[in-house]
Amino acid sequence: MTDSAPDFSMRSVALAAFLPAALFAIGEGAIIPIIPVVASGLGASLPFAAFVAALILVGELIGDIPSGWLVSRVGERSSMIGASLVSIGGLVTCLLAPNEVVLAIGVLVIGLATAVFALARHAFMTSFVPVAIRARALSSLGGVFRLGYFVGPFLSAGVIELTGSVQSAFVVHIVGCLGAAVSLLVLRDPAASFGERPAARRASDEPDLVALERQGLFATLWRHRGVLVKLGSGAALIGAMRSGRQVMLPLWAVSIGLGASETAIIIGVAGAVDFALFYTSGQIMDRFGRLWSAVPCMVGLGVSYLTLSLTHDLDARVGWFVAVAVFMSLANGVGSGILMTLGADLADERDPAPFLGAWRFTGDAGSAGAPLLISAVTALVSISVASGVMGVLGLIGAAILVRYVPRYSPHVPRSQR
Repeated sequence: MTDSAPDFSMRSVALAAFLPAALFAIGEGAIIPIIPVVASGLGASLPFAAFVAALILVGELIGDIPSGWLVSRVGERSSMIGASLVSIGGLVTCLLAPNEVVLAIGVLVIGLATAVFALARHAFMTSFVPVAIRARALSSLGGVFRLGYFVGPFLSAGVIELTGSVQSAFVVHIVGCLGAAVSLLVLRDPAASFGERPAARRASDEPDLVALERQGLFATLWRHRGVLVKLGSGAALIGAMRSGRQVMLPLWAVSIGLGASETAIIIGVAGAVDFALFYTSGQIMDRFGRLWSAVPCMVGLGVSYLTLSLTHDLDARVGWFVAVAVFMSLANGVGSGILMTLGADLADERDPAPFLGAWRFTGDAGSAGAPLLISAVTALVSISVASGVMGVLGLIGAAILVRYVPRYSPHVPRSQR
């Protein structure tokens, strides 16, 4: 990757690069708020409903291991088309699930497919986007997913109201996956607009970016264990706080008696705040440094979890839930794209893919672990204690980032790049 790329125009590939991701994300945003509600309706206890919701992230973590190998074998566009079709299989399973166990299987399959889809799109952005606009480009990709988390819940709420069935929300994601697959087939592959990858133009014998991800994830984890244990633990906690939010909010809504449509609308409104800040986050990171995005994000999420933990039995608990959901989205929006940007900063320019695979695995480990932790603590104590535990982890994560981001990703003023 070079610091300047005169032949690179984000505008020229924006539709093909972002539209499939947007359609996929809208579908995912439609189902995330209602998975605990569906599980509860099929007979699951509150802790098991949290476990079912966690499986989409567990599936992403498991999918990280073979996804680099798969993308390198069949290509980025074909991988995303295949992932969309596999996701449809999982969604149909969820739609027709007669009990919570079958629902759990379908959710796991969706997570596996999501890992492949996300890696394939991230690979293109890392390969072609010049470093001077990297944070803004990757924040824009993060913003595309936030758009989905904003629009999707409103669509699911509408479908639920029209059909009277909570499980019908899975149809929204089926349509989103079909739309993503069709757009990938119809639109010009963005990689084809630039011919060879920049790295390949610089040295024709350099290996392909994604192909390198198959050269041993665990060997790469060991080789980069220093940064992955230090800064990577902060990345894992960022992933944990974000994924925990996706499980905690709908689970909390179930616990205080809100319906599926109400829950989807509240989370959708909060998603609007999240979406509105995605480009601002990139500007903050490019102008002032990665730390000024990462730390406010973690402190805000930590305080939100702690506040939520104190409101469960209050008379105004619904109002507090709405306020905390919006504030969580504000904090999360400030950190849009931070994990992808830090991973791209830390990766070797000549050989980025092995580290990117390990970095994604580290972040996804936190993402998968947090919902399981929420499920376990809720089962053993209560959902309020689970929220408090997450809040403490958020503040610990902020301290880790303060310590290690300046060491591993020091800010370089834009004028000096």
